[in-house]
Amino acid sequence: MTSTPHTPTDVEVFPPTLREVMLRPRWIAMLLLSLVVAGVFAWLGQWQLSRAIDTDPPPPGATEVVRPLADVVAPGEYLPEPLVGQRVEASGSWIPGDFLVVSSRFNEGVEGYWVTGQLRLDDRDEPTSIAVAIGWASTADEAADAVAQLQFDAEAPDAAPVTITGRIISDEGPALPPRGADPQEMTSMSPAVLLGQWHDVEGLDVYRPYLASEVAPRLLLDISSPAPAEGSNVNWLNIFYALEWAVFAGFAFYLWYRLAKDAWEKELEDLEPEPGG
Repeated sequence: MTSTPHTPTDVEVFPPTLREVMLRPRWIAMLLLSLVVAGVFAWLGQWQLSRAIDTDPPPPGATEVVRPLADVVAPGEYLPEPLVGQRVEASGSWIPGDFLVVSSRFNEGVEGYWVTGQLRLDDRDEPTSIAVAIGWASTADEAADAVAQLQFDAEAPDAAPVTITGRIISDEGPALPPRGADPQEMTSMSPAVLLGQWHDVEGLDVYRPYLASEVAPRLLLDISSPAPAEGSNVNWLNIFYALEWAVFAGFAFYLWYRLAKDAWEKELEDLEPEPGG
């Protein structure tokens, strides 16, 4: 008696489970890659979170203590946020020809003009300057008269060094003049823009922030510059970024799961019998 040999179609094929697919070397390797990516995202989230809370905030009223400019920020550096509005003191000499006017400056709600100057600092190994907002004028003519007077005083043979006390403030960045205005008109206090019009700048170190003087010379009014509001020691934007990185880390695992499941579902479809077969 002979037996009938089995044909390949007689072999029963069991579909794989999702777990079996996930345990294949390919998907284990993908899981390890996801772990690496998630680890990077988690590290970035932890880094953002560590920057979100200032564990050593400045004490209340710290900005009102006059400090030497060199102790607060160095030339070319950005001004740290806790130090914006810090009262500082700087000594030096005005550079003749660099008294420039900035428009659209408000003083106690009244629009006017700032007269600015290049203060060449003393006691520096390299030539170093900072832009100074010297005082406020209500009209362009008053600002022009003040520029002429400051220029005359700076060029005098007996011109003495000056000491300026005021608030150190971040660069406002360049801004386009109003439509129809003089293309050279400046409407923002930007040391970078002022530097482009200063003289004697070869090899010059320049401060990124500017100094708003507390006391104006004659022909100008004092610039209104109140103390900055006390800020919170929690940076909510950094906390939001940290949460974003946590979501990205979770998404790395979800993407691995979704791709493995898609591969499993594709295998199940391939094992289904053809219609009418």
